[in-house]
Amino acid sequence: MTPPPGADSTRDRIVAAATAEFARHGIAGARIERIAKAARTSKERLYAHFRGKEELYATVAAAELTAVAEATRLDPTDLPAYAGRLHDYFSAHPDRLRLMSWGRLELSPDPDGADAAGAADDPVRATVRHKTEQLRLAQQAGHLDPAWDPLDVLVLLNQLATAWVGQSEFLPTDEEQRTAFLAERRAAVVRAVQRLFPATTS
Repeated sequence: MTPPPGADSTRDRIVAAATAEFARHGIAGARIERIAKAARTSKERLYAHFRGKEELYATVAAAELTAVAEATRLDPTDLPAYAGRLHDYFSAHPDRLRLMSWGRLELSPDPDGADAAGAADDPVRATVRHKTEQLRLAQQAGHLDPAWDPLDVLVLLNQLATAWVGQSEFLPTDEEQRTAFLAERRAAVVRAVQRLFPATTS
């Protein structure tokens, strides 16, 4: 995938090319040479903007997390609707779910805590902290069952919302049947989250 026409600066082209590269190959499998070529620049120019793959991935992940947040809008008082929006977003952009999944797999924390300093700047961890704090405040306000750990709420919700993403082997070949099937799966996701974390909006 080549950078979009709007990505006219060298840095923008690098980020766009890296987004496609990381989604396709992960962090370990990504190649700076391919990113530079797709971005129509040199490795030297790339390294002038980013020190290496991990810094480049962190930039890409931060941009994607911002895009997800803007598209889905976490509302702790209506988690079923939020789950539906997450389902819609990642169903439309399965490559972006792969992009984030690679980060979880390849940048897992050192069990000895050796990467603790770097973890503080990790955009995924920062997003998790922010969202769990939103959920904790909702519990304090009586909108969410306080018996749940906010981190459990967030992880369970995300897993349910993305459960059908990439499950192409179950999709009917007929377009009308496929549309109905996907609508049923979305409804199942929303229903499951409603049973676990009922909406409290009036």
